[in-house]
This record gives sequence, structure tokens and C-alpha cells, in this order.
Amino acid sequence: MLEAVGLTAADDLFTSIPAELRNPSIDLPAPLAEQDLVAELERLAGRNRSLSAFDNFLGAGVYRRFSPAIVRASISRPEFYTAYTPYQAEASQGTLQTIFEFQSMICALTGLDVANASLYDGATAAAEAMVMAVQATNRERIAVAGTVHPETLRVLKTFAEGRRIAVDVIPARDGLITTADVEHQLTTEHAALLLQQPSFLGTVDDLGELVELAHARGALALCSADLFACAALTPPGEMGFDIAIGDGQPLGIPASFGGPHVGFLAARTALVRRIPGRLVGMTVDHRGQRAYTLTLQAREQHIRREHATSNICTNHALMALAATVYMAQMGSGGMVAVARVSAQRAHHLASQLTLLDGFELAHPAAAFLWEFVLRCPVDAESVAKSLRERGVIAGLPLGRFDESRRNDLLVCCTEMTPPAAIERYVEAVRETVATAQRTPVAVHA
Repeated sequence: MLEAVGLTAADDLFTSIPAELRNPSIDLPAPLAEQDLVAELERLAGRNRSLSAFDNFLGAGVYRRFSPAIVRASISRPEFYTAYTPYQAEASQGTLQTIFEFQSMICALTGLDVANASLYDGATAAAEAMVMAVQATNRERIAVAGTVHPETLRVLKTFAEGRRIAVDVIPARDGLITTADVEHQLTTEHAALLLQQPSFLGTVDDLGELVELAHARGALALCSADLFACAALTPPGEMGFDIAIGDGQPLGIPASFGGPHVGFLAARTALVRRIPGRLVGMTVDHRGQRAYTLTLQAREQHIRREHATSNICTNHALMALAATVYMAQMGSGGMVAVARVSAQRAHHLASQLTLLDGFELAHPAAAFLWEFVLRCPVDAESVAKSLRERGVIAGLPLGRFDESRRNDLLVCCTEMTPPAAIERYVEAVRETVATAQRTPVAVHA
């Protein structure tokens, strides 16, 4: 094999890797007995702090929402948590049925025709949708609203680089994407327009006109959607979107240091053969009884080869099960109620914070649900640090994504944000401002 590729030794395969990285010297401690190892791991784990130990106002794509006990009880069953992705339908009827129910619920919430058996997370689902659009239109550019989550945009650009897809970002104005900007920047060279509802900044807008603009240019309309917003507002399918993607983490799945999550992707029937990953269908067996089977494996390399939509070969079935149990337990009415309570508490907090001197909404003209951008009179990182010392996770300072937003803080409320926590938040901000005003400022000659 080495001769075939023109090499003389196995080490030649790794010459592109710097020598100091190929065999690094790692200063490892001496090995431990099992008892000592367990004690050390417990010591390290003790450094972690649960979100429940704080008044938490952090959102930005990962949310602390209530998870009914039936969710954990269901995913803890060994026939579910020990199973890998089903390859033989006849041997995995229970798992296939739960996936089929997941697909059906995603379709009901998004208002679209067909959904896949789940993906890794919302960001990779957006990237898969981008590739779908490129293949469906034979175009190699995609337009992305500047209000899409910055981390989703980074994943899009990573996928796009390897596929030679151009990603054009349409900047936001006062937290929203305007019709004029889309009309000016979206061309007939774009395969799709990706929007987010609610946006990363928490803002909500009627996107129907932007969908029409995309279709007028021959592009697909993609929506990165929050499923609670889908339950409470007009779903993407009814607004005319061709594909809806997003993250199912808020559906009974804890924040868990950022994972695992579960992504969803739903589309119109015309795009069904381009959907990546797996789809479960319902049919009947030779006895005429209901049966479930994997079907339309549009990604499979052994079937479509170079025309495969994706190389994804599994799905987050256990997390999809958690989301399915959550949706079944809550029902559409329960999800609407959660959305309503979350929005009410966020608006109450916003109204209280803007009464404090120097604090205001960064986008006062834009509607929002349960997240909003608070503009602080000082650096938002310092505000967040001060509140964390008082037991409050204030939100996400946006300066880490955009230097011009150093004073902006993305604040979130959910049904897990009690009124008492809102009062403590406001009081902690008031104390922080008072302390800052009493602190003398050094003057340099």
C-alpha cells in the first residue's frame, strides 16, 4: 500500500503533522488505585455548579425548562438507552415507532409535510438544510440573516468551505432583517435564505414577506425555529417556508454543559428525497398488521454515492425519544402555556430593568417573546460577573460575538424563572449600579 501511494514507511503518512505534535511528551501523574481514582473524580466533579444553584437568566439557544418525570423514566428504560440506531426495521419496532411519533409531532408543530428521524443539533441541522437547498436549486450561494445564532453561522461556514458554497450575511437593523435589505442583497444566484424565529436577539417579526422575496428569486426559504414559538405563533409551514430546522433541547432535555442535543429538520413533500439522515415510515406487514420501517434513506452513500445529500449515518434517537415523550406529555396546549408564561415573565423583567437609571432595551421597537437584549450603562461582562457573585446568572454578554455590543446583555426567562428570582435579579442590578457609582475612578496623568 505504501508503494502504491509513493511512500517508503508508515511514518511518511504523518509528515503533514508537525513533529512536536506527533509524539508529544505528556506529564501524566502516577496511576491511582480504583478507590483513589473515584475520590479524585468526585473532587473534580464537586467543582461543577448546577444551574439550579443560581437564579438563571441564560438562554441563547440552550434553555433550562421543566422536564416532567416521565421523560427521564422513559429514556432510562434499558431497551432504549442501550440501543444504537436501528438498521433492521423488523428488530426495532419500538424504537421505530417512537421515531415515527417524533417525526409526526415535528410536522404538526412546524406545519410542514415530512420530518426526518432527528439530527445532532440545531446548528448541524441548519447546515444540512443549506446543502439540501444547494442541491435542489443547483446554486452555490446562501443568504443568512444576521439575526441567526452566531454559532450556527460558524457551523454553516465550516460546512460551506468544504463544499465551495458562498455564505452571504444580511446585517440586521434594530434587531430585525428588513425587507429592503433582503430585496437588495438576495439574488437569483442564492440557493436559499435562512431566517430565525425568534431571532438570536429574541426579536420576532412577520417573515411572510421575506419568504415571498426568496421564492421570487427562485431560492428556498429556510427557518431556524423554536418549537415553543411554533406552538404559540404561526408555524413556518403556514408562512410559506420550505424547510424548518432547529434544536429540540428545550423539550425535556437538560442543559448538561452543552449537550447532547437533538436537531430536527422538516420540509415540504417536494424535497423529501433530499432530506438527510433517516426517515421512518408506517406500513403493514404480511399479516396486515401495522409495522414501521426505515425508508427513503436519501443520504446513504451506498445508494446515492456522490449524489448523497449527506454523510450523516445516525441520529440522536435517545434525545429524540426524550423530546417525543415531552411533547406527548405537554400537548400543544401545554407548550402554548409554557410559551405564554415565559413571555409574560420576560416582559415583566424587561419593564422592571428599564426603570433603572442607564438601562434600556437595545431594540425597543421590536417585539420579543422570552428573550431580549438589555443595554447596560457599563460593560455587560462586568455586570454579569457582579451578578454571578450574587447568585444570579444575568444572561449572555454579546460582546464576545460583536465588539460593538460590549454593553449588551441577552436575557432570557422561562417557566422555570419564578417571580422571586426576577425580583432578586432587579435588586442585584440595582446594587451593582450603586456599588459602581461609589467606586472611585482612577485618573491617569
